[in-house]
Amino acid sequence: MKHILIGAVSALSLMASAAFAQDYPAKEIQGIIQWGAGGSTDTVIRAVTPHAEDVLGASVVLQNITGGVGAIALNKVEKTKADGYTMLIGAENPLLYKVLGLGKKDYSDFTPISILARGTPILVANNDAPFSDYAGMIAYIKENPGKLRIGSTGPGGLPSVVSAMLEAAEGDLDFISVPYDGDGPALTALQGGAIDVMPAVLGASIESIKAGNMKPLAVIDTQASPFLPDVPPVTQFNDAYAQYLPWGPFFGIFVKNGTPEEAITKLQTAYHEAAEQQGFKDLMDKRGYTLMNISGDEAQDFLTKWQQNTAWLLQDAGIAKNSPEEFGISRPSK
Repeated sequence: MKHILIGAVSALSLMASAAFAQDYPAKEIQGIIQWGAGGSTDTVIRAVTPHAEDVLGASVVLQNITGGVGAIALNKVEKTKADGYTMLIGAENPLLYKVLGLGKKDYSDFTPISILARGTPILVANNDAPFSDYAGMIAYIKENPGKLRIGSTGPGGLPSVVSAMLEAAEGDLDFISVPYDGDGPALTALQGGAIDVMPAVLGASIESIKAGNMKPLAVIDTQASPFLPDVPPVTQFNDAYAQYLPWGPFFGIFVKNGTPEEAITKLQTAYHEAAEQQGFKDLMDKRGYTLMNISGDEAQDFLTKWQQNTAWLLQDAGIAKNSPEEFGISRPSK
């Protein structure tokens, strides 16, 4: 009788799984965005999702939940049922929560649906700033300690990592860090004169640069970007940056670990097809993003390497509150 009962339970489980696979998605899917409206993560996900909805045959309702350097949104999704009906739309920040003491969870608690694209950082300045390139900015900081206002999106955000590179390459610099809830609000503040400089992803600033609303100082890379070929790479001013580059933010879609494989597969397929649409590719080019469109083991390998490189950069810069070693994050080999 025991064997019969076990067999019956197994059969029921298989039937339930098959029914889930056939019915999913049976209702709308929630997409929780870690950052505010108008920022780079928000722009990317809202551009790719309409076609993913067509493939899924269901609506994806996107909601911006900001705060805690993205941790509020991450924790909200982590507390939901792992059923494929709640996705986390995020950037790179959670990979640094543990070393920065911002939380006990990161993307290891989630399964990547897609790493859609990555960006290249760039330093941009208000048009009235008394310098026009990276060298001029460094000279101004040294001549006017405590005066330059640099925008930030909080510990673990792109600006904090670029600032860590800045101080690692140039030594101790005295400037004011002004926090904002995402690069959208920070870039608006830059144009309004509330801050002087902003480390941003090229994709979020390229249109304003081309429109003459802000001036580029340097691309945080080892070579110029094809999107802004006249803007020099930061290594042209200081080759100490080379050890950290190339580096950049990314835009990803995640679901909580334990989500049924059937849901993961359908979501991965939908967003993979959506990211291959020419309209999305054109937007990525226009914005200066590099299309990735990876999932599964490839996405997981990318996340692991990104976390290792960045966590140890922050550790060596004295920004990390906890050593990466405490969490099994290996130092990358040079």
